[in-house]
Amino acid sequence: MTNQKLLVTGGAGYIGAVLVPELLEEGYHVTVFDAFLYGTDPGSDPIVHERCERIRGDIRDFATVDAVLERGDFDAVIHLAAISNDPSSELDHEVTETVNLQAVDHLMHAAKKHGVGRFLYASSASVYGIKEEENVTEELSLDPVTIYAKCKAEGEKILNGLADDSFVGVSVRSATVCGYSPRLRLDLTINLLTDQALTDQRIRVFGGAQMRPNVHIRDLTAFYRMLLTAPADKISARAFNVSRRNASVMALAEMIRDELDSSLPIDTVPSDDPRSYHLSADRARKELGFEPRHDLVVAVRELREAYRNGQVLDSRSNIYRNVAWMKARPELWRSTTKLVS
Repeated sequence: MTNQKLLVTGGAGYIGAVLVPELLEEGYHVTVFDAFLYGTDPGSDPIVHERCERIRGDIRDFATVDAVLERGDFDAVIHLAAISNDPSSELDHEVTETVNLQAVDHLMHAAKKHGVGRFLYASSASVYGIKEEENVTEELSLDPVTIYAKCKAEGEKILNGLADDSFVGVSVRSATVCGYSPRLRLDLTINLLTDQALTDQRIRVFGGAQMRPNVHIRDLTAFYRMLLTAPADKISARAFNVSRRNASVMALAEMIRDELDSSLPIDTVPSDDPRSYHLSADRARKELGFEPRHDLVVAVRELREAYRNGQVLDSRSNIYRNVAWMKARPELWRSTTKLVS
């Protein structure tokens, strides 16, 4: 057990809603700093624990961020809050740059100023851009194409520049995440295709030949937990890919069909999206001993059970799809006091 204090920004989001309970189980004291836009207030957060404080706030509110860091005496920060992916980030470039870069820059500097010893940064595998190499490793150059990826890459650069003997900074370049979370998202590849199979009794694939790396949410959260105690000299000012398996979109659709109902039709639709990624996670395995434990099909089984058990009340609701939700409520996330996490 540990008595360390952690600040988790975006701790009520898709990843945070799984990670925070795991941290509490391990004995950490956790402060969740989140806009709580998927609930009416922090009281709607399903995480209730005596060692968990919940603060409704916006990382663009620098004064509040400074105040939280000053009084929190945190050992580490896990920064998950963001406009969360390429499609969401394209809705408003100014907001994306403010949230995903300017606020990140301030948070990193403020964390170091207030004595935080370790900073875990949720970057993205999208920082590589489009590569011709068969395996995308951490040694390859960063050539981000979208504003989301550009902000993530710049955040890594800022963190690496701050890292020193007293401030350990590490970036996590995750593959596409899948699996059930109390703050569920159905706009991620495996989750999306599984929802189609369960709700529409058919799967629709755009293109299909594109390679996509995926990782189960509990493997990603396990990696974050490992980084909290990993030797500083192995991780500081470095980045790690996290992925379970690379597969074509069509192969993922076939995996889902075979698990749920072998008679389900798979419709293919032409796509002009040429992006294809084959992410290598060898660095995390060889240097940190990290091995993902969850097969991707586990995510399919979890979602099936969640639908059967009534944990997903209306899978067509836009609350499960960030772009649709943001388009329906622009007054919340475009405001200077609101943020999507």
